[in-house]
Amino acid sequence: MKSGFVCLVGSPNVGKSTMVNSIIGKKISIVSKKPQTTRHRINAIWNAPNAQVVFVDTPGLHKAIHKLGKYLVKIAINSLEGNDLLLFVTSAEGVKKSDEIVAERISNVEVPFIGVVNKCDLKGKLAIKSIDSMFTSMKNCVGVHHISAINRTGIDELIGEILKNLPEAPAYYPIGTLTDRPLNFMISEIVREKVFRFTREELPYSSAVLVDYTEETPDLMKIWVTILVEKSSQKPIMLGKGGKMIKKIGTFARKDIERLVDKHVFLSVHVKVKPKWTESDKMLEEMFRGELK
Repeated sequence: MKSGFVCLVGSPNVGKSTMVNSIIGKKISIVSKKPQTTRHRINAIWNAPNAQVVFVDTPGLHKAIHKLGKYLVKIAINSLEGNDLLLFVTSAEGVKKSDEIVAERISNVEVPFIGVVNKCDLKGKLAIKSIDSMFTSMKNCVGVHHISAINRTGIDELIGEILKNLPEAPAYYPIGTLTDRPLNFMISEIVREKVFRFTREELPYSSAVLVDYTEETPDLMKIWVTILVEKSSQKPIMLGKGGKMIKKIGTFARKDIERLVDKHVFLSVHVKVKPKWTESDKMLEEMFRGELK
């Protein structure tokens, strides 16, 4: 049996989370068109009759300015160690400065990697050639693949390449397990995805989601959630005129949560101001507990 850990690494907004969801066939990582949507390391487990691959989705590597960003970069860097294989993911727009930052980090890790050019349905071949050249010039590159995660083009070929580069080993998780993250985490991520989807400018990046309490019966799950914002001026924007925004976020989140838990859901969403939480070590260490070394 082939089994191992495969970590996805790349700059923000190259489609790592979309790629994980495409491979698994279910929504494990939240996605949005905004960069830096992923904040946590998430293990997504792909099972086959004679293989198990643990895909490690990570925040995008970037030049961080604020303290929250620095924590995300640290999580991404920490995630590089202890894997059997890396997937260096780029978009098909050509080599960017952010890709060069990722390449430098990977060069310091003694783990083989596969170069993955995503979004190949959108761009031309000249840009792709420049990325291929970057990959093949790096040590530990064992292959290059062109894919479109959103269309699932090239995914099966990529999985085949991954399996070739994994060791013979027993499964790490019980067959049927999709992620090692608890339900409350998945709920908070679904709500946060809707915040990213429906709000603008700095508001998504200044917000966090906490699951306060859940209550469950065989037919119904009741969930109370708090969305944190940094400034008093952000609270009325999150609520919206007449509460329309918070209702919209709650309605769309509830539908996704119902698909996740396979039962009816009552979801209560509140907004609370937590000044400068994105610069608070205490708050960030609590949020990312277990992910920082």
